[in-house]
Amino acid sequence: MKFEQYKQEFEIKASQSGYSAENIVLCLNYAKPLLDKGFPVIYNTSHLSVLVGYRKDYIKRAVVYTPYFYRDFEIKKKNGKMRKISEPLPSLKEIQDWILVNILEVEKVSPFAKAYRKKVGLIENVKFHKNQPKVLTLDLKDFFPSIKRENIESIFRSFGYSALISNLLSKLCTRDGCLPQGAPTSPYLSNIFFKGADDIIIKHCLANDIRYTRYADDLSFSGNFDEKTLIELVEDTVRQLGLTLHPDKIKLMKPNERQTVTGIVVNEKPQVVFHKRNKLRQEMHYIIKFGLQDHMQRKNIKYRNYIEHLLGKINFILHLNPKDIEFKKYKEHLIGLKK
Repeated sequence: MKFEQYKQEFEIKASQSGYSAENIVLCLNYAKPLLDKGFPVIYNTSHLSVLVGYRKDYIKRAVVYTPYFYRDFEIKKKNGKMRKISEPLPSLKEIQDWILVNILEVEKVSPFAKAYRKKVGLIENVKFHKNQPKVLTLDLKDFFPSIKRENIESIFRSFGYSALISNLLSKLCTRDGCLPQGAPTSPYLSNIFFKGADDIIIKHCLANDIRYTRYADDLSFSGNFDEKTLIELVEDTVRQLGLTLHPDKIKLMKPNERQTVTGIVVNEKPQVVFHKRNKLRQEMHYIIKFGLQDHMQRKNIKYRNYIEHLLGKINFILHLNPKDIEFKKYKEHLIGLKK
């Protein structure tokens, strides 16, 4: 809504509600910067409750007794270790979805951030680094847990929200004082939080003809560069945000080596790394030879949506290489099993 339209409507309703002329001016002075940036105006907790469709006392309970509004479980990471996921319960998730769509996604993030953005993803991240002399990949250690509630509150303050509303929104988007892995707001908030660092890094990269992208906590660089200087720059930049690089995940790949970015080979035609393709190929071999149910029993597979799980992996491979005849046949076989 344009400010002038908002102003006319607000002045009428506020006068009818008995607001003083001074209060009306204060409210409009607060509202104008928010509306000019495209953000919704939120005056207080009662106002937020109307906007999100949940009672004021529910919102207060959600920010005071936060752990009770999440479901915790673990998933296995690539290295075999477990990652804790904190998934908000449906009602809190609806509030977070509202914050994501109406507030967070209004704010633009770095074009070099390829994760958690509509119509941008892993493929764009990978293709940017195809056929380069050197590829360097870095990993931010404990990315989401390192982004604190105070950082999130500062983000909402920078949008123009009051201290009260910024504090409230930050508590609705965090758990145990940091970004929870599993909340719909966490990914986009991480992109906003890292935007300044992205800008510093890309300024150096553009000046030195280096290609740079970031996919969540994975930073990828390619070109012909001095890796020591680049790593030192990134370390200094992320340290200012309270972040550190994972020392065991600094990987430099030269032309005579297999170069991978976020698990995708980029030396020539982008494709999924061999061991992942081979594992999927083996699974399909057993399904075709013994049948789906027998294979699942033999391997103690208990996925309810196992076919969809496999189709997702195959579709990703075909997205990279649409003419891959072998995996096109696997896809046809799985679709046939669903009928």
